[in-house]
Amino acid sequence: MPILVTLFIAAFTSATLLPGSSEVVLATILATKSAPLFAAVGVATIGNTAGSCINWGMGRYFAQFRHKSWFPVSEEKFDSYQNWYNKWGFWSLLASWVPIIGDPLTVVAGVARAPFLHFLLIVFIAKLGRYLVVAGAISWIW
Repeated sequence: MPILVTLFIAAFTSATLLPGSSEVVLATILATKSAPLFAAVGVATIGNTAGSCINWGMGRYFAQFRHKSWFPVSEEKFDSYQNWYNKWGFWSLLASWVPIIGDPLTVVAGVARAPFLHFLLIVFIAKLGRYLVVAGAISWIW
């Protein structure tokens, strides 16, 4: 499998509620110079943003089932993320890159019916910022 496809899949799954470690994959690619820096950062950003868009869509559709036992986020966590989003509003999506809270936050944005294009723009910026920091750290180390 080509290395950038692997990176895209890792970034995509990392943004969903599935586990993933896109930063490790990106760091490995950059450290080994397996792909150009801008291509790797771009692919990681697009993949991670696409995964967050899936979360947004799930929030829009699946919120009606949040009281069910099979719902992937506990009611307590869901309410805390909803409160966070309501308190900070749209700008809270700048935290969409943060491990543990970022993925559910993008689901809550869907529940809150955040306008998709605004969601897409701010999440893209947040994800790009994270991967630029990772790339900068790897470039500095290697």
